[in-house]
Amino acid sequence: MILDQYYLSCLSHASYMIADETSKIAAIVDPQRDIDQYLADAKAKGLSIKYVILTHFHADFLAGHIELRDKAGAQIVMANRAQAEFECMKVSEGNEIPLGPDVTLKFMETPGHTPEGLSVLVIDKKLDPANPYAVLTGDTLFVGDVGRPDLLASIGVTADELADMLYDSIHNKIMNLPDATLVYPAHGAGSMCGKNLSQELHSTIGEQKRFNYAMKPMTREAFKAIVTEDQPEAPEYFVHDAILNRQERPALERSMKESIKSIPLEKVLEMGKAGAQLLDVREGLDFAGSHLVGSINIALKGKYATWAGSMLNAKDPIIVIGDSDQVEEAVMRLGRIGFDNTEGYLEGGMRALENHPELQRKTERITVQALSDLSTSDDKPVVVDVRSEKEYTAGHIAGSLNIPLTHLKDNLARLPKTGHLVVHCEGGYRSAIATGLLQKHGFDNVLDLVGGLKAWAGSQLPVAVG
Repeated sequence: MILDQYYLSCLSHASYMIADETSKIAAIVDPQRDIDQYLADAKAKGLSIKYVILTHFHADFLAGHIELRDKAGAQIVMANRAQAEFECMKVSEGNEIPLGPDVTLKFMETPGHTPEGLSVLVIDKKLDPANPYAVLTGDTLFVGDVGRPDLLASIGVTADELADMLYDSIHNKIMNLPDATLVYPAHGAGSMCGKNLSQELHSTIGEQKRFNYAMKPMTREAFKAIVTEDQPEAPEYFVHDAILNRQERPALERSMKESIKSIPLEKVLEMGKAGAQLLDVREGLDFAGSHLVGSINIALKGKYATWAGSMLNAKDPIIVIGDSDQVEEAVMRLGRIGFDNTEGYLEGGMRALENHPELQRKTERITVQALSDLSTSDDKPVVVDVRSEKEYTAGHIAGSLNIPLTHLKDNLARLPKTGHLVVHCEGGYRSAIATGLLQKHGFDNVLDLVGGLKAWAGSQLPVAVG
């Protein structure tokens, strides 16, 4: 048997290839949209990808089921409750797909994160013909957590109804599997599909019974209360992706061909005035040194796709600004979350601005010691912490104003355009996004705190809690 895990750290996303080594037939489970790695591995191992299985309609990324269907001829498989526009094989509780003489996939309907939730039991008859070797749980069960039941992706079903379903899926189905069964989820730490995901990328049923808070013995009502409280705010693009994953849509390759084209500076400026989103994907320090007026910075290093989905929209054209070797990656990673509205990139990158100082802006930066000194002067600054409320409560600069980054645009009226306006996050990634956004909206008094709260605390400056 072949059971390979592919982990995409920027989206905290795990996908899988399962194959029977005798028949050479393979299935891909919850693929990312750029599918070249699956095709390359299948070719190298002499495998034929016959099935592509979605455990549910994902909200945090656009899955590659359409691409694998079109490129590899794979048949799409989903739970019986899935309402999709594309043709697919529907499976119900207990249905099986034999990949060959040794490996069989058996399905459990496990709703709760979404109504159409599906788990895939992997049975290797050579190892144990009676018990599953592994279970691919999608977003129903994570290592250390369970899928949240409150996402808006579950259109037409309430969080309370889904929490009911999730209790049954966890306590009456998954927990009945043998303790030795390996658990392979669709996400790891950093995903907003749960609140307490482990850094570990696989586990066992027995380990989860011991260490997963949601698998402890408890009443249905207690379970529903604990899995719905303290969930992180979901980005707006989650609804967009959940809908797209149901639809027949263009493949990524076609979208990329239409998106990667150079646009001269004059046209970029014209499009920017008409509402195009100017996205600078360089490092925050480079953006601070010089950037195009009206652009915002979301650096490729870090949770680029998640923050792009949170700060941009999938409707207005996107123009990428970056180095020549960054453009294709920037467009492809936008495509991973279904943002196919990239129109192209600034021809020549920042070199296009060399003779146009009037089109360049820079972001002033301030050290933690300089901020500390300024805070005790007559020219006291306004300090804005753009981290989440939970992060702020755990520790912050005394007197700072907490406006989470995703809410900054809606709270501009609360901020002064005179005096010093200092913005910070934990380490600098989010504050670079925030300063670009503020400058775009006319805040010429903004400063970015170098190193964020980490640098402040590391310099033994006072941190308030609560």
